[in-house]
Amino acid sequence: MSQTGNRIRPKVIVTRKLPDSIETRMAELFDVTLNLADKPLAEEQLKAAVAEADVLVPTVTDSISAEVLAAAGDQLKLIANFGAGVDHIDMAAAKEKGIAVTNTPGVLTEDTADLTMALLLSVPRRIFEGEKILRAGEWSGWTPTFLMGHRIQGKRLGIIGMGRIGQAVARRAKAFNMAVHYHKRSRLPEQIEGELEATYWEDLDEMLSRMDFISINCPLTDETFRLLNRARLKKLQPHAIVINTARGEVVDEEALADLIEVGRIAGAGLDVFEEEPTINPKLLELENVVLLPHMGSATIEARVAMGEKVLINIRAFADKHRLPDRVIPD
Repeated sequence: MSQTGNRIRPKVIVTRKLPDSIETRMAELFDVTLNLADKPLAEEQLKAAVAEADVLVPTVTDSISAEVLAAAGDQLKLIANFGAGVDHIDMAAAKEKGIAVTNTPGVLTEDTADLTMALLLSVPRRIFEGEKILRAGEWSGWTPTFLMGHRIQGKRLGIIGMGRIGQAVARRAKAFNMAVHYHKRSRLPEQIEGELEATYWEDLDEMLSRMDFISINCPLTDETFRLLNRARLKKLQPHAIVINTARGEVVDEEALADLIEVGRIAGAGLDVFEEEPTINPKLLELENVVLLPHMGSATIEARVAMGEKVLINIRAFADKHRLPDRVIPD
């Protein structure tokens, strides 16, 4: 760390382009190296960064593996992640090296929930199919049976993961007069469950077989990897629709595509994928699947707020205060 006057200026390396206002503030506060080209760093570049930085600011596109962290110098004491999910960081390796990890919880909740509802509406109402037809000049005018879809009012929504985002989705679904159901490792407090008018299912398989829509809103962990595998996806009703704005690895994409193709599942709305940015070719060929480029938190307000969280955590680190958004490894 360097010092200017009475202020400690940690060496901060940022792996991707952040909002201008955040980068400007970082330059004012810290000795910062920015990635203005916004190209993902290769593993060797990440190793070079951790060898030099006091603080690393990565994003979901960076694999902060045990191998990368093995190259870290003793001065690296904080990974201030730009994002809520930390599944791309080897938490055990970070803990072993005495590196704290922070994230940006809460500030992307509403935007991700909005996008979840957009997908939940788009798939059954065939919105993207209609948009493609219109742009292709293939629409010949209104007819009584053209692009008929399904309403969501009165349908059952099963939410997997009922944290901040899951609850925000539940509030929106309730406004659309949907029946909210959920599965979570631990049941919500009775008051919150009552406010959301949500029905709890301890057994995920039992819930899956009864829902019209499934919304995946859980983090990616060892327990949730391929949580919706082929066997579980087969439990869905043929008219069910799967929405995923969490992490692609929670779903067996190949199985999902296969079951949609043969009509065992009605469709899907996906904002995340197993091998981002590569998309399973089978999904690209399906008309009843809406695909988005991981844009759940892509609002100016959310991304600036995420950056502000990063700034607060680095300032707390520099001032030797408690880290407000520290992620505690298991």
